[in-house]
Amino acid sequence: MGASLQRVLGFDYGTRQIGVAVGQTLTGHANPLKELRARDGIPDWDQIGTLLKEWQPDALIVGLPLNMDGSPSEMSARAEKFARRLHGRFQLPVHCVDERLSTFEAKQTLRDSGRGAPASYRDNPVDSLAAALLLETWLAGQKEKE
Repeated sequence: MGASLQRVLGFDYGTRQIGVAVGQTLTGHANPLKELRARDGIPDWDQIGTLLKEWQPDALIVGLPLNMDGSPSEMSARAEKFARRLHGRFQLPVHCVDERLSTFEAKQTLRDSGRGAPASYRDNPVDSLAAALLLETWLAGQKEKE
């Protein structure tokens, strides 16, 4: 990883919305930013470009929603395609991370905080929180490699 990698953006890919979070290698923590609307999995690339200009990340992390047995799913193939397009458009390193439980964990975190009963996920979207959790998973893996 090296000392030069400092700020990363994480994406929790979905066909209707994509959660975004920002994290940094120094602390290993990530914060949810926002949800981006997607149309059948296609984001507004200008919105992503604006986020990249604002945060100036050194790398991008995309969650791969694998099946529970670790095998690829239809969504993980779409997430990998999204990751390739991110790299192609913005010329930044893109890393994929297993995010099998991040959305589940995000919903549990919202429930535990009292902010998210199951009926209110529309009011309290979990995608950016899931992006933060998958980003922290990736950051923890980077620390282990040091």
